[in-house]
Amino acid sequence: MAFVPTAVRKTSISRICPVSAASEELAMKGGNEALGAVFTRPEVVDFILDLVGYTENQPLHKKRLLEPSFGGGSFLLTIVKRLLGAWRASRPNGSALDDLSNAIRAVELHHDTFHSTYDAVIALLRQEGIAANTAIMLADSWLYQGDFLLMPIKGEFNFVVGNPPYVRQELIPAPLLTEYRRRYQTMYDRADIYIPFIERSLSVLSAGGNLGFICADRWMKNRYGGPLRSLVSERFHLKVYVDMVGTPAFHSDVTAYPAITIISRETPGATRIAHRPTIDRGTLDKLANLLRTPTLPKENSAVRELARVTNGSEPWLLESSDQMALIRRLEGCFPSLEEAGCKVGIGVATGADKAFIGDFDTLDVEPDRKLPLVTTKDIMSGEVSWRGKGVINPFSDSGELVDLDDYPRLQRYLENRRKIISGRHCAQKAPARWYRTIDRITPSLAAKPKLLIPDIKGEAHIVFEAGELYPHHNLYFVTSDNWDLRALQAVLLSAVTRLFVATYSTKMRGGFLRFQAQYLRRIRIPHWADVPEPLRQELTEAATRRNMQACNRAAFKLYGLSYEERSALGGNGE
Repeated sequence: MAFVPTAVRKTSISRICPVSAASEELAMKGGNEALGAVFTRPEVVDFILDLVGYTENQPLHKKRLLEPSFGGGSFLLTIVKRLLGAWRASRPNGSALDDLSNAIRAVELHHDTFHSTYDAVIALLRQEGIAANTAIMLADSWLYQGDFLLMPIKGEFNFVVGNPPYVRQELIPAPLLTEYRRRYQTMYDRADIYIPFIERSLSVLSAGGNLGFICADRWMKNRYGGPLRSLVSERFHLKVYVDMVGTPAFHSDVTAYPAITIISRETPGATRIAHRPTIDRGTLDKLANLLRTPTLPKENSAVRELARVTNGSEPWLLESSDQMALIRRLEGCFPSLEEAGCKVGIGVATGADKAFIGDFDTLDVEPDRKLPLVTTKDIMSGEVSWRGKGVINPFSDSGELVDLDDYPRLQRYLENRRKIISGRHCAQKAPARWYRTIDRITPSLAAKPKLLIPDIKGEAHIVFEAGELYPHHNLYFVTSDNWDLRALQAVLLSAVTRLFVATYSTKMRGGFLRFQAQYLRRIRIPHWADVPEPLRQELTEAATRRNMQACNRAAFKLYGLSYEERSALGGNGE
């Protein structure tokens, strides 16, 4: 089924189709933030078009380009200018309508945005000397209002470019989200809407065609990006990756962490990588030429080339080749953290901290119904300095909710806060269990020695807790019946651990890393039984003194790092 003419394709809300109604609901919403719209700077637009090869020295009128979410026209208007320039150079006496009507397909969901950009395209065509009737017919041929993820699309495209919308799942109407999940295999876990945008865009690329998107980089390493990474690895070539985090790539400040990816429908090969270029036309022009040159000059420092960046659903390793080689060696030689007998977990989420958490001494419940709680504020110094908070524990040692009739003080405490507690999603889903915390509390964890790790940090922040406190939900923890935790603390404080986390985690603004369980589990360590006694003591002493250089020296010995491998970590450990 093909695109249909403008006169026919006006959206009408179907009263019998909840998916169409939900899509139309999104189309009528106002505000760029609600729609995930962020407008790209013209220098970055030109950079991406250069990288995919949409340049005026090509016969662009013979090729096809798709933009799946054109918004205010940041890409589209530049695309039209390039198309006209290339066409006039090769067909000075040609018919614009005959030659150009099939060259562009561009989609926009939001009604008001569609109409304003439609008018801007016609105005641009008129400024370029295209007759009024021809300008209208070209705009009608090129531009489509609707949901890119649902509408029929005919044919293949040599180029797909743009800045797909970034919309969290909770902002998508339920019937529409269900339909997206049915249609797109990559709509997995907590995937944002740009994920199926990439999947569908790749599906319409012609052989040798190039996709060039600037969008959030979360999917390249985190859990929900796994199916899309697998798709790219199996059927496409990740040609170029440009890290744009911290650069003014957009007209407004954004909380997303952007990257430019150029993906081609061709045999997989090496990936060219650049990081955080200066956003000015001269710099980006030179970088585009460098990224597209057949052979990289050896003296070049702006672009690196890495083989085997894509590897099934595995996170993309985009660091330097020597660091990547070190990671691969350690992964081949040592078991993972949990395979070596360590457990990684996260503290309790209550869903209503104001109700479940308070000053431990004044929580008016039975003594065995509360636990002392450790939070990130308690470990900011690098040691535990408990501020006296406690958490209500509604679970028995067997893991079942206690009977409130057996605990009158607990019952009175919870009933006094019932409005807050029962308003949570988990309570509404199971009204009889309204007083449970989101996560089950296991009291024995409080009594177990553990290492505490805050989620977001610039460097590893690993704190030893002797076995008296229960961790809050913003703290990850590591326990072990095999490894000595003080010795393990030294390993986790070392540059080796930072390399693992930096390689596999998504990065936050300001260079901060996510020390989440999924990344901590990637860390490789030897079995404790294989660690010689002198090295055990050296690791333990380094951690106890919180001496980072000593931690590095001991960890480098533990892994048997060569001088070159130590250098890859930024020093030789001396």
